[in-house]
Amino acid sequence: MQFNISDIIKILPHSYPFLLVDRVIECDPGKSIKAIKNVTFNEPFFIGHFPGHPIMPGVLIIESLAQASAICVLGKETIENKVVYLRSIENAKFRKPVTPGDTLILQANIQSVCLGVHKFRCIASVSEEKVAEATISAVLQNK
Repeated sequence: MQFNISDIIKILPHSYPFLLVDRVIECDPGKSIKAIKNVTFNEPFFIGHFPGHPIMPGVLIIESLAQASAICVLGKETIENKVVYLRSIENAKFRKPVTPGDTLILQANIQSVCLGVHKFRCIASVSEEKVAEATISAVLQNK
């Protein structure tokens, strides 16, 4: 299953400048997802991070992975009055900087679902090279 930006804005509650997933290239809802964030020089966070040496903040890479994970939980079905909330981030590691012009590939695979908590193993990569990884837990709740 694939989603374009029009689909994504119907699934996620986020909007510019905090929508950090541009396209979903593969999704098996409730199991796994592969998505893209095109990192452009015009991203608002590059103004201050860092002038003359722009690097995407690691917390926003994690947020991109969390948003992709939320899409995986929700799928293309709109679950009325429900939202996916971030519950925890474990073992986050940042391996390489992400800079303007990079295409950030976001992958999340569900490891487990227990008492409504979805636990994902997430990897972000650029040009097939791992730039960040984390275990992210999220829960589907009422708005």
